[in-house]
Amino acid sequence: MKQLKVREALPKDVGRAIARMDPEDMKSLGLEVGQIAEIKGERITAAKAMPCYAEDRGKKIIQIDGITRENAKVGLDEKVTIHKNSSKPARKITLVPLTGGGVHQKDKDAKYIGSLLEGLPLISGDKVRARLFGAKTCDFMVEKTIPDGVVWISSTTQIRVKSKEGKIEKAKVSYEDIGGLGTQVQRIREMIELPLKYPEVFDRLGIEAPKGVFMYGPPGTGKTLTARAVANETDAYFLSISGPEIMGKFYGESEARLRGVFEDAQKHAPAIIFIDEIDAIAPKREDMGSEKQVERRVVSQLLALMDGLESRGHVIVIGATNIPNTIDPALRRPGRFDREILISIPDKNGRLEILEIHTRGMPLAEDVRLEKLAEITHGFVGADLEALAREAAMAALRKILPKIDFQLSDIPYDTLLKLEITMDNFLEALKEIEPSAIREVFVEVPDVKWSDVGGLDEIKEELKEAIEWPLKYSDVFKKAQANPPKGILLYGKPGTGKTLLAKAVANESGVNFISIKGPQLISRYVGESERGVREIFRKARHAAPTILFFDEVDSLVPRRGSSSTDAHVTERVISQFLTEMDGIEELKGVVVLAATNRVDLVDPALLRSGRFDLLFELPSPDEKTREDIFKIHTANKPLASDVDLARLARETEGKTGSDIEFVCRKASMFAVREYIEHRSPKEKVTKEIKLEISGRHLDQALKMLQAQAGCYERDDSN
Repeated sequence: MKQLKVREALPKDVGRAIARMDPEDMKSLGLEVGQIAEIKGERITAAKAMPCYAEDRGKKIIQIDGITRENAKVGLDEKVTIHKNSSKPARKITLVPLTGGGVHQKDKDAKYIGSLLEGLPLISGDKVRARLFGAKTCDFMVEKTIPDGVVWISSTTQIRVKSKEGKIEKAKVSYEDIGGLGTQVQRIREMIELPLKYPEVFDRLGIEAPKGVFMYGPPGTGKTLTARAVANETDAYFLSISGPEIMGKFYGESEARLRGVFEDAQKHAPAIIFIDEIDAIAPKREDMGSEKQVERRVVSQLLALMDGLESRGHVIVIGATNIPNTIDPALRRPGRFDREILISIPDKNGRLEILEIHTRGMPLAEDVRLEKLAEITHGFVGADLEALAREAAMAALRKILPKIDFQLSDIPYDTLLKLEITMDNFLEALKEIEPSAIREVFVEVPDVKWSDVGGLDEIKEELKEAIEWPLKYSDVFKKAQANPPKGILLYGKPGTGKTLLAKAVANESGVNFISIKGPQLISRYVGESERGVREIFRKARHAAPTILFFDEVDSLVPRRGSSSTDAHVTERVISQFLTEMDGIEELKGVVVLAATNRVDLVDPALLRSGRFDLLFELPSPDEKTREDIFKIHTANKPLASDVDLARLARETEGKTGSDIEFVCRKASMFAVREYIEHRSPKEKVTKEIKLEISGRHLDQALKMLQAQAGCYERDDSN
């Protein structure tokens, strides 16, 4: 027998009745790996003993999931007694469904549930979780076991699923169902669990216990999920209200409803009140017009209830919103909301945790690499990753849909069990899901590789070092205390490949890419243009690492002092742009990439170090580069044997990459026209097409380009 402190389980162990502990503790208890241990809290339950990982050894802890904790009636950081148990296989088990999971009172359903729960240790009165296909789960209460005591489900165990009377509940959320928010959950727990469990500690110290937590962050990051987990994990009375449901149409009704919620909580103290979308009932009073008297009174009532003359006792208020700057400032002070916690967009490790949670019950193929998916899903929040897992399952399901007989009453489980979700399914789903944080400005990055850009080797290397290296080798940059450049400006003649380079950088680096055309930010309303610049940079920071690409940047930030009718607007936009790039607020994880063919028109303040650190002039391509560009644009084209790309490169002196692309495209059109005109009317369309692009077609296209260039020169001279 041994006493160990309870800690949360690993995400992959949830629902498997696994108890991880130090191998030394297992040895002293006489437990082998996989043997059944009896866990005694306020109630007795059972779990399979497994060794914990190296970093958790020597701490005298036991890692069990929320279901096992509920079965043992213990909370985190409480102690349980462990000893070895000699259990028997169950002959018969009766289960009652607690949550909806599409399980019916059918023999084949019971058989399927039995196959999912095989090997699970349990005792009468325990709660067990069956993980159905995909992310769907169904919780059951073990009503009866034969024989009594601790048993385990074998392949011969007869399972009976009873029909549930009354309301089917929603599956409970535990701390193991939250990924990537370890620090935030820990801070919320110490704010909420400590005052509720040990109020005497605060009395002894002579201080007031914290009374409120304010959670804010982008939509889909897990604010409401965290509150649900806190509610399920604590024994406190939990009241959840969404902002709009407080509002009533009669005079004084809204305030009365709010008072009613707090009075109910005080009667059942200790209690937690969770106010979701708190911005709906507590916006800034100074921003309200005279017609919004109800909203003003509701804000005042909430302020008085949270910290007025009358103490609210052991009632903790959790508020959540995704627009914190619209909340009345009087709420955001100690005594009302004592702690503000940012629930931010998860990093790579956080995304991996979330993906592991949402793919827990999925039949993943061997080629699925969740680490790779976590790397390439920059800016994705928890809700996006859940949608990604669901879409991948749907992509796998589409493959078996043609084989399903839709006249059947339901799809056989045997068919579903054959399903496998591959890495290709995830990559296919990735095309459908966009990161929430930058949905309005999300740009589908074209499939342009470094190999599609002819020449410019030095500039390509510099761009790799400036953008790719800080992401791939962040630990090296940290050790060297080196900060990557904030801004890169590409300038040169039209057609030299500035925008093409930006596309290649976005594609090759794999980070979020926001493309902004200068004029789209300019508005006729005062202050709207500057607000547009602020919003773009704010979104980029949220979804970091991000590349912000400004094409034709000279139209957005021209030289100040030029005499024009909208000079004041332009100067304010430039000032906003300068402070965003190098102001008091640091620009982390965002690289600003800009392109222009008139660098002389760009405001000089923007071109200094600290803003645009790197300025690259894209020269007109030399002969070798022109030949490389010809090779890129004629790759996979049916070229005749008389085509000499080296000769064409010599004859296109002074021409840019876009000119060469035009020549190749036009030559293809000449070849198509010639083929269609000379094709016999009797020739079948299905016959193999014998079409070739000859040197004659390319020369014809080159003459057309030179003729056009002559026209431009005559226009310029006029």
